[in-house]
Formats: sequence, structure tokens, C-alpha cells
Amino acid sequence: MLKRVTVPDIMEAKGERKLSMITAYDYPTGRLADLAGMDMVLVGDSLAMVVLGREDTLSVTMEEMIHHTKAASRGVERALLVSDMPFMSYQESVEQALRNAGRLIKEGRAQAVKIEGGAETSQTVRALTDAGIPVMGHVGLTPQRQIQLGGFRYQGKTVEAARILVEDAKALSAAGAFSLVVECVPAETAQAIADAVDIPVIGIGAGPHCDGQVLVVHDMIGLFDRFKPRFVKSYAEFWPQALKALESYRDEVATGVFPGEDQTHHMTPEELERVRRLLGQA
Repeated sequence: MLKRVTVPDIMEAKGERKLSMITAYDYPTGRLADLAGMDMVLVGDSLAMVVLGREDTLSVTMEEMIHHTKAASRGVERALLVSDMPFMSYQESVEQALRNAGRLIKEGRAQAVKIEGGAETSQTVRALTDAGIPVMGHVGLTPQRQIQLGGFRYQGKTVEAARILVEDAKALSAAGAFSLVVECVPAETAQAIADAVDIPVIGIGAGPHCDGQVLVVHDMIGLFDRFKPRFVKSYAEFWPQALKALESYRDEVATGVFPGEDQTHHMTPEELERVRRLLGQA
């Protein structure tokens, strides 16, 4: 059996090696991420946009997160599987957070949860970790707060804003978070955050100085056609290839090329003769 990546493994990687993380939302993407050797797989609430076609992440539900986490978990045998806690699944109270995080672990088969927010979430992080649920923090651009932030904008661009993010990171680390996603901040701010805490800092749109990187799989393989964030590097362009394949299929069906002889099964001559006799065609 493959050795499973554990929370201690992730924490011990700080300063030793860079960590790779990618999103997955179902069995195929989970399986691909695992076979590719990712350290962590994130079932992100970004599924609302890249899988469910919504405008933002705010409407994704606990039931949807559990469904997709459970599907991804069937394909992830080695990597550490982390699941996002969706908007308003933990903000109401610590009790609500414990209940919903527990569902992602028990029903979804996640091994850790991710929570957006800074020092104000530290009490929740502490309660979850005390209950044995590993927590990944998330600061910088927090998409669940994009209405309050005025949209999907870079954060931590000033000295004061960077200082606040560093303090947020310290608070989350002190509360027991085992790692931290930092999204859409200048590289210098991300480096200050990474230098300030003893837990791995995973960047997305945060430059090269983080302890690891995470991307949305649909963005980096070109399987999402609405937009592509500036910080994404395209490693493949599946959308135009898939579109071309579907158009070819459509044309071959219309012209009778598909299915061809290679895709067709025939009766034996003896069985065909029996059918003809039965139908009075002999």
C-alpha cells in the first residue's frame, strides 16, 4: 500500500521541501491528482464556479461539499484530502463549525478542513483542532468575503495591510492550524507571512516564496472557459481539444460514420439464421 501523506508530514515539510496542492471535485480529478503525486488535494468551494457554473462560491452548500468530497476521496489514496467549509457553515457558532466539520470528516471522508478568515476565526480553529479535526487556514483574498472586499482583488498591498495579514497568520498558527493558504497578495507580503509562522504557507497568486502552491485544476489544464486568473499558468488546454472532439462526434453521427465496424458487434451466422427464420425472413 502507498504511504499516506499525513498532517505531521505536511508540517515537517516546512523549510525542507516545497509542497504541491491541487483541487479536485470528483473521482476522476481526485484520481489524477493522486497519481500525479500531489501532497495535498483540496475539494474547494470553487466547485460552485468551475463545476456547477455559478458566479461565485457563496451559494455552495454543505450537502454539495460532502457529495463532492466523498466522490474525490474515492480517487485519493495517498495525498492528504482537505475539504473547504462553505460560506455560513462555521461563522454562526463554534458548535455549528464542529458539527459541519465533523460531517466533512465522517461523511465526506476528508482528512482536514479549510476555513477562510484571520484572527477572528482563531477560536473556531482551536475548537476544531481540540476535537481532533485538522484545520488549514486561509487569509489574503478570501472569496467567501468578496462582497465585503469589493470583489476578487489583491490584498496586503500596503505595509499596514501586510502587517494585519502577518498577525492573522500568527493567530491561526497559535490556534493550531497545521497550514495556511495565502491568496492573491504581493510576493513580499507572502514571504513575510511565511517567515512569521512555523507552519507551511501555501500560495495561490502569492509569488514564489511560499512553502507550497495550490491551483484550481480546471484553470491550469484549461477546462474552464469563462475566465482565467492572472496568476494561473496553463499546463494544458483541454477545452478546445474537448470541443473539437465533440464536434467530430456530432458530425460522424450525422453522416453515419459512427458507429463504424470497429464499434459494432454482430451475431454469429448461425444465430442470425435462427433470427431470420423466427421473423419469417428465411
